[in-house]
Amino acid sequence: MKLALFSFILLLTGLAAVAQRIAPDTVGLPGSPLVIQPINHASMVLTAAGGTIYIDPVGGAAKYQGLAAPDIILVTDIHGDHFDPATLQAIRKPATVLVAPKAVVDKMADADKAGVVVLGNGDSKDFSGIGVAAIPMYNLPASPTDPRHPKGRGNGYVLTVGGKKIYISGDTQGIPEMRALTGIDIAFVCMNLPYTMDVNEAADAVLAFKPRIVYPYHYRGQGGFSDVSVFKAKVEAGNKGIEVRLRNWYAG
Repeated sequence: MKLALFSFILLLTGLAAVAQRIAPDTVGLPGSPLVIQPINHASMVLTAAGGTIYIDPVGGAAKYQGLAAPDIILVTDIHGDHFDPATLQAIRKPATVLVAPKAVVDKMADADKAGVVVLGNGDSKDFSGIGVAAIPMYNLPASPTDPRHPKGRGNGYVLTVGGKKIYISGDTQGIPEMRALTGIDIAFVCMNLPYTMDVNEAADAVLAFKPRIVYPYHYRGQGGFSDVSVFKAKVEAGNKGIEVRLRNWYAG
């Protein structure tokens, strides 16, 4: 009886999570669309013909109930809003490729390290047609001892999916490596003080690398939510060719 009751409670929890899930967004890609499922804050699920990619999955397995199992999981950094060992253990399947920087892997239990692909800044690898390139993410001025996000510890990622390039910023400021990006079709750019950058710095960086579509995400900081409508206005005033898509990353 207790087991049945516990199972019923888990089912209700999962159904509630699905009911509260943020509506997905879709971007056309050659051959099939890219479906973008915001989860919360830094977490999202990207699905295209090549597979399903989980970005920084945290918050428990219930948040991912009903979604396709991950073919690839990408973790950007060691902080709890990006790296959640319990969630990784719950959603990772035997065939799942887990990609993370060394600093993350160093914090994993030995039993969870098997099969993890370690990428550092500048490394890249192809996974069944999905390209994953790790790029820097850090606070300015660059310092290897910065207590928040030192240069070299975490990864932003540039994915190549269906011939399109997708940029995941992770926790960063408008660093030279971001501003020098080219050919980005879809970008997810953080903006939360005091950990990363404000909307002005984020907009200036986006105007420098000119993605076709940009989503502000990871925009809750110590002072509450960043004003993403101001970010949108600044980007559109600077370059009407950049489409800014606002989605509520915190509805779920």
